[in-house]
Amino acid sequence: MTAAVLSARPGAPLSGTVKVPGDKSISHRSLILGAMASGRTTITGLLEGDDVLATAKAMQAFGAGVTRTGEGAWTVEGKGGLGEPDDVIDCGNAGTGVRLIMGAAAGYAITATFTGDASLKKRPMGRVLEPLGLMGATWLSREGGRLPLTLRGGGLAGVDYVLPMASAQVKSAVLLAGLKASGPVTVVEPEPTRDHTERMLTAFGASLTVTDHNDRRVITLQPGARLTASTVTVPGDPSSAAFPIVAALITPGSEVTVTGVMLNPLRTGLFDTLREMGADLTISNRRDASGEDVGDITARYSALKGVTVPPGRAPSMIDEYPILAVAAAFADGETVMRGVGEMRVKESDRIALMAAGLEACGVDVEEEPEGFIVRGTGKPPRGGALVETHGDHRIAMSHLILGLAAGAAVQVDEPGMIATSFPDFAPMMRRLGGVIEEA
Repeated sequence: MTAAVLSARPGAPLSGTVKVPGDKSISHRSLILGAMASGRTTITGLLEGDDVLATAKAMQAFGAGVTRTGEGAWTVEGKGGLGEPDDVIDCGNAGTGVRLIMGAAAGYAITATFTGDASLKKRPMGRVLEPLGLMGATWLSREGGRLPLTLRGGGLAGVDYVLPMASAQVKSAVLLAGLKASGPVTVVEPEPTRDHTERMLTAFGASLTVTDHNDRRVITLQPGARLTASTVTVPGDPSSAAFPIVAALITPGSEVTVTGVMLNPLRTGLFDTLREMGADLTISNRRDASGEDVGDITARYSALKGVTVPPGRAPSMIDEYPILAVAAAFADGETVMRGVGEMRVKESDRIALMAAGLEACGVDVEEEPEGFIVRGTGKPPRGGALVETHGDHRIAMSHLILGLAAGAAVQVDEPGMIATSFPDFAPMMRRLGGVIEEA
């Protein structure tokens, strides 16, 4: 996708059945754990977006054999650990990738330097560096713990760490580092976050327990595990499925089915919220894929109403608030989204950009420090704007979905960044009947 501007305009109802890319969180983890393990890990359904491809290249730099064998099919020849890379590790735009890789690398007596694109260089790494430092890792970085950053690992001690915020990335980095620590590693979560790392560590042979204590989730990893290769089937990414699902809900006459979507209860907050708004969503063909619940989701056009989203739901849908805000723009009444300050330190300040984009399209939005309120009228917004995305793929995709059902076309700049997570986004929406074209 090389266009400088993409445009989406209203057209016929959307219909059809599609499959979205593999889950980005599991894709990153399968490559990293495969590289740390001994033997050949086989992966199917891997997301082949730019972010995950950067992680694949990084694992090669750390000494693993990483080979693409077909569409979404990869093998990772792990050597039982990570070796010192010969050059700088460029993680592109992948915040998840760089934070998890730093955690994994911290367990080994190696030095590695990390960098990324302009957006990633602005994102805070201190939240990961703090616990890694408590375990014994050292680093040299730009002010505020920002990239470029050189990390020195090895000789780590166990740690009892209480997360200051709900973050699956920080939790995962600590657990990956803990695989090589001299003592147990315990992570305490204030709110449950996506648990893919815990599930996958167990599948690769680690000894790990998860308990609830005083309304907090406690994960304890025992040291000394020898990870062994595994077979990973990556389910469809619920964050990607959100776009065609919301498009169907807001476009009159539409019915769309997305197959093979991961239904991990710590990732389905958006679907719960949409149902509360009155969405006609049905799930069929539930099944298991590598320990994850998977199903097919059918969405039909619905008259939505505004709701207040419980702040405690944020960890299960933090990446889906931009597209939820689009659904809210078509709903009747206020949709209140609070406790989502984490959105301000994603690939962009997603609260500010969604508020600006929606307002440009005629939507009443009130921005708050830790959230925002969208006031819908139950009718399609005016649209007709060129939205600045600041290179954020979810901002771009969300506003393109809005354009498919707004009163007039919506354009987004820098659409090339969509390839970081959803390379097939525009062609897939066209296959459903959506009108998305270069402007």
